[in-house]
Amino acid sequence: MKLPPIRTLLFLPVVLFTLFYLGGVFSVATDARSVEALGARAVIPEVIALFGASGTAGDGILKAALADPDIRKIHVITRRATARIERGIASGKVQMTRHMDYLDYEDIREQISEVDTVYWAIGTSSLGVDKETYGRIHVDFPMQFLREWTAINHNPDLSFHFISSSDISEDSSAMWVRAKIRAEKSLFSFTEGSSLRVIAYRPDYIGSTRETAHFGQNLMYWFFRPVGAAVKATEIGRAMLAVSARGSQIENGTKISTASIIRFSNAYCRWHHESRPSRSVPLAPEDALEDALCE
Repeated sequence: MKLPPIRTLLFLPVVLFTLFYLGGVFSVATDARSVEALGARAVIPEVIALFGASGTAGDGILKAALADPDIRKIHVITRRATARIERGIASGKVQMTRHMDYLDYEDIREQISEVDTVYWAIGTSSLGVDKETYGRIHVDFPMQFLREWTAINHNPDLSFHFISSSDISEDSSAMWVRAKIRAEKSLFSFTEGSSLRVIAYRPDYIGSTRETAHFGQNLMYWFFRPVGAAVKATEIGRAMLAVSARGSQIENGTKISTASIIRFSNAYCRWHHESRPSRSVPLAPEDALEDALCE
């Protein structure tokens, strides 16, 4: 039997990949689904706490929160400051607390007792990290926080929003996937018998903010975005704000995919531009540019 030419064998995967990619682009481009617009009764929390603001996702969440005129105070709990955190402090909107031990929150009781909404973006890559360390960061840290937070704050409307991951399956044997699944199950189970709501955000590739992204990160984002497998870090922040504003409309245990993150972000932006009063606090130039692109 005569075999196909080598060039044909090499070219075929390229053709198949191109067709698959273009199919994904078409699917995303023709997806007209959206979430219901935020109504006049939507309420953005005035005081929030943000953990992990020095990371990629946390930086985008902080950027979105700083741009929101209804948020008057952001408790940033972090091990180190960043340029955005410093600007937030200078604006008077951010109160930063350096915290090193995320299995003990005794030193920040005052800060966490003041907030009913927490955005959790603490995480690390699985590369070069052993199973125990990865599990401690992604499971033990947030679980211990929930225990101590709910022990001192008895508000019936508490909500905890955390970054999980896409494509996590019960059938996977990968260490990081097992840890993510365990985190979701543990955090959701913790709410049983209470009114605490825990919401998981499951993004694919997370694009850094404009100020912090380098060329390689932008290239990855530009490649994955057309097929619906990438989201900007600021979109995660806006989605969290939109979900927070809806209160109990979003049920405990909801898992929000990349596509839904984008839809919630878009809904927030529509409400932000069409229904809200004029901004009382001016934005820094770089944040104003990002805000102008909110669509």
